[in-house]
Amino acid sequence: MKVLIVGANGQIGKHLVSFIKDNENLQVKAMIRKEEQASYFEDLGAETVVVDLEGDIDTIAKAAEGVDAVVFTAGSGPHTGKDKTIMVDLDGAVKTVEAAKKAGVKRFIMISSFDTRRQAILDAPDSFAPYVAAKHYADEWLRDTDLDYTIIHPGALTNDEGTGSVKVGNDLEVAEVPREDVAKVIVATLENDSTIGKEFQVVGGETAVGEAVKSV
Repeated sequence: MKVLIVGANGQIGKHLVSFIKDNENLQVKAMIRKEEQASYFEDLGAETVVVDLEGDIDTIAKAAEGVDAVVFTAGSGPHTGKDKTIMVDLDGAVKTVEAAKKAGVKRFIMISSFDTRRQAILDAPDSFAPYVAAKHYADEWLRDTDLDYTIIHPGALTNDEGTGSVKVGNDLEVAEVPREDVAKVIVATLENDSTIGKEFQVVGGETAVGEAVKSV
């Protein structure tokens, strides 16, 4: 299976590229925004494609040609304004979904926010609510397609070293989870068709990633 990682230069994306490169069942195509980011991935032996997520659907669809799955890990980041949140976390996500459809790619994995239900928007602090709203509508858009989707809702992301163990489910208490472990969950999700049409939260836990994902 060949996988296009949208947002490959992000922190989860970099872990994911590395894990896929070490997986004999998967191949990776890293979608990055700037040419100067390419050397990192080329040193890993990963194929790259330079596409600005704020561009048009056709350009993203061209990047998705010849792949079997798309993973959307892109995010505007915590230090950008509401405008970037809309352009990346909502518009960029929706365009990527439409690009996958246009390229004939059925498998789609969305890395979302921990809770994107309507109440979560209302409960979020003013500074965080636009991000939750953007993720809410991006998730809704994906659910309404006929793609073989999985939506992953990670908890509070950290840069701690991964443990290889997590807790998955719905209506979990928010807790931390290393980005490295989220990347491992994505790999396990790609390898497990039972996750198609499902979504789940993931936080740090005691269950090995592979077993946790199988339980979804």
